[in-house]
Amino acid sequence: MSLGRSSLVVSLPKYWVKLNEMKKGDVVSMTVQRNRSLLVIPGVKEKKESKEITLNVTPEEPEVMIVRRIIACYLNGYSGIRLLSKGIFSIAQQKAIRRVVRVLYMRILESEARTMFIQTLIDESKASVISSVRRMHLISSSMYRDALNSLKDRDATLARAVFTLDDDVDHFSFFLLRLLRSAIVDTTLANQLELLPIDCLDYQTLVHRIEHVADHATNIAKNVIMLEGRDQKISDPTLELMLMAGNIAFTSYNEAVEAFFSKKVESSDEIIEGQKRVERMDSDIASKSFLTDKNALIICATCSIRDSIKRIAEYAADIAEITINQSYKTTS
Repeated sequence: MSLGRSSLVVSLPKYWVKLNEMKKGDVVSMTVQRNRSLLVIPGVKEKKESKEITLNVTPEEPEVMIVRRIIACYLNGYSGIRLLSKGIFSIAQQKAIRRVVRVLYMRILESEARTMFIQTLIDESKASVISSVRRMHLISSSMYRDALNSLKDRDATLARAVFTLDDDVDHFSFFLLRLLRSAIVDTTLANQLELLPIDCLDYQTLVHRIEHVADHATNIAKNVIMLEGRDQKISDPTLELMLMAGNIAFTSYNEAVEAFFSKKVESSDEIIEGQKRVERMDSDIASKSFLTDKNALIICATCSIRDSIKRIAEYAADIAEITINQSYKTTS
């Protein structure tokens, strides 16, 4: 509608204003879309009220269940979590709670025999999804590289160093998943992060794949530690083939993540082909292993490491497919 001779007024739906908890004097912004439609974006509130939740815990509740409930609350955007025990927290429960608090980078603000209050101090609006994903990838990539080197050199010390980095990747994973889940339901946060809903889904898949790469690097390291502790060795012919497949998967993984950020669709086919090469090599490794390694412990370790290498190549191919899908997304 017009206001005077030279001004135009846009009327906002009452339901939309109420949904975004807006009031007179609040600022909105408008963006012209590709189809020339207008996107109305609510202004950023100076301070958003933090969400808190109370979890009741029984003395008999398994520690793993308490940890899962805390993680679920964290991923669903709760800033404060109060734990109330119907009795007294067991030592095992306290240790489990403190460990997950460290992984989630939360703080214990209150701690008594029957109650604990934990809180996150992260400001999601100031976070960078791209920067966090890149840092997460760098850690997982270094873990996998060192896991392969520890396998090649039969170096249990290096393998233990790989094992200790898994918590760092878990921290980034939980933080990013919380951020992406929040952005899907909070349009203001999504706009601050410059994310579309479809981006949140793709990034969520990417984060899961990077986390899985770190888990499998840890698995390779565990097997190296186990074999060295039992004074057992994978035969050189089998090891050589495993390292060849492992290096192909390593290259594919790094190229896949780089292609995702640079939007290089043309390299995706090569990455997917790399996964197929690893699958073909895996059959040769299996044949070689059963011919040269007779010890049951070595055979089990070899199968576990083979599976991890094959999985990492699969995750690289998954990321390449996300890159292809991203190239055809619509922005309006």
